[in-house]
Amino acid sequence: MPASLLEQVGNKEGDLMIVQEILRSFKLIVDSFEQPIDRASDNEEQKKFFSGKKKQHTIKNQVISLPEGKDLIDIKVGYPGPTADIKLFREQQIKFDKEQEFEGDKAYQGGTNITTPHKKKKKQQLSEQQKEENKVLSSKRIFVEHLIRVVKIFQVASQRFRLNADVYNEIVLLVCGLVRLRIGTVVLPT
Repeated sequence: MPASLLEQVGNKEGDLMIVQEILRSFKLIVDSFEQPIDRASDNEEQKKFFSGKKKQHTIKNQVISLPEGKDLIDIKVGYPGPTADIKLFREQQIKFDKEQEFEGDKAYQGGTNITTPHKKKKKQQLSEQQKEENKVLSSKRIFVEHLIRVVKIFQVASQRFRLNADVYNEIVLLVCGLVRLRIGTVVLPT
């Protein structure tokens, strides 16, 4: 079961180019989420997965979706929790056309072809226009949050992952495939 549109298209060069051409007419939405894992027994290994933001050991996943959450376009799974969102995005952006535009949250500031909210500067306030632009952007971005919520409905993708770490990627990608089936984007052959 394909976890994303790009996985469904596969490595067929002609199909991938057609999909990339179609996707250029959309501003894709990107966001990431973290899932807690058990602490590794090896000291160096556990340091790699400790997320200071979440104050626990986590694995990070990143989702790119169509506007209004119509489909999962691409997903990156199984990166250490402290990995920066913008770093994951730059790795994932290679799969898309150079002209492809994205929308993301403040974690993606500094990326190319990505629209992010205005950030308040030290000892300054945002103008009313900047506040309105942030509100419009967040009303578009909320749909990727809804997709992440649908992924997290599956307990194996939301609670502490207690299974063998070697199968993490396959399980989360399977859950994403089930989400695509649930929202009606996967067409299975009869």
